[in-house]
Amino acid sequence: MKRRAWMLTTAAALLALLTATAQAVTIDLVTVGNPGNLPDARYATPGYGAVGYAYNIGKYEVTAGQYTDFLNAVAGVDTYALYNTSMSRTDFGGGITRTGVGTAGSPYIYTVATDSVSRPINYVSYWDACRFANWLHNGQPVGLQASATTEDGAYTLNGYNGQDGREIARNPGATWFLPSEDEWYKAAYHKNDGPTGNYWDYPTKTTLGSPPGRDMTEATNSGNNANVNVSWYGIVPIDGNGTHYTTVAGQFQLSDSAYHTFDQGGNVWEWNETIVHQGWMGGNYAKRGLRGGSYGNLENDLRASARNHGIPTDEGAGFRVASVPEPASFAMLAGIAATALLYYWRKHV
Repeated sequence: MKRRAWMLTTAAALLALLTATAQAVTIDLVTVGNPGNLPDARYATPGYGAVGYAYNIGKYEVTAGQYTDFLNAVAGVDTYALYNTSMSRTDFGGGITRTGVGTAGSPYIYTVATDSVSRPINYVSYWDACRFANWLHNGQPVGLQASATTEDGAYTLNGYNGQDGREIARNPGATWFLPSEDEWYKAAYHKNDGPTGNYWDYPTKTTLGSPPGRDMTEATNSGNNANVNVSWYGIVPIDGNGTHYTTVAGQFQLSDSAYHTFDQGGNVWEWNETIVHQGWMGGNYAKRGLRGGSYGNLENDLRASARNHGIPTDEGAGFRVASVPEPASFAMLAGIAATALLYYWRKHV
C-alpha cells in the first residue's frame, strides 16, 4: 500500500515538475529544411544562406509582451541593463514601463501597454538578445541575472556587456539561440525548393522588379507588403496619426517568406550572431550582423543584398530567436508520468 502511494505521489510530482518547467513564453516556430542548400552567390563570395542542417526559427520577431515576461522573470534587479527607458515609447519602443526601486526588497515590475503586446520589442542590444536566448535555453527561470538565468547557456557571457566580445560564440548544445547570418538569410530569402541556390530578393517571395508595398489591408491574394518607409520625405506612421510606427506580429498575413516567417523585411532591424566587422583603431569592437531593415527604411534595406551591422552595445534593434528541433525527452517523460498517474488513479481511487 505504501509503495502504491509512493508511486502515485512520485508520478504526480514528476508531472507537476514537468508542467511547472514548461515554457511560460511560447515562441511560434517554423522549420527551415532543405539541409545542405547552396549559398546565394549573387552578392558575395561564397555567398550567404547555406545551412547544412534543419533548424527552427521564430515565425515572428520577439514581441514586447514576451520581452516583458522576460524582464519580470530576471530583471527585478536589472544588473545588466536589459531594460532601456526608450522601451516605454508606444510609437516604436514597445510600450514597456517600469516601476519599483530595483532592489531585492523592492524589485522592478514591468508592464506592457495592451496595444503594444504583440508588436516587436525595440531598443535591444545584442547582449540583451543573447541573455533572452540564454533564458529560453535555461527553461525560463525566475531569479537574479546569473549563470542559471541569463549569463550562461547558449552563450557564456559571465557579465560581459562591452563593445567587443568576439570570443563569445554559440555554445555546443545550445537549444535556443540567435540565428547566424546564414540561418537568418536562408529563412528570409531561400525559395524552399530543395537544396538549391535559388533565392528571392525580398523576404516576401518577390524579386527586384516587385518591391514590397505597405498595403495594410492586403486586399489581393498576392501579398507582398511590409512595414517599410514609403516616403523619401520622412517616416510615415502606420496608423496615420503617429501612435504606432511598428505593426503587430504577422500583420501582413499574405506576405510571409517561403518558410512562412513574417516581418523579416521591415518593422525593426534584427540582430544575428555573426561577427561582420572587427576593429582595433580607436578601441576594440566586434560588430554583429543586422538584417531586414525597419519601419524607417526604404525598400532597398529589405533586399537580400543589404547587409548591415552594429556594435553589440548599440540599442536600436529587435531580434528573433532560433532553435534546434526539440528533443522528444520532455514529451516522453510527461507521457510516462501521465500514464502512471492515470493508471494508479483508475486502479486505486
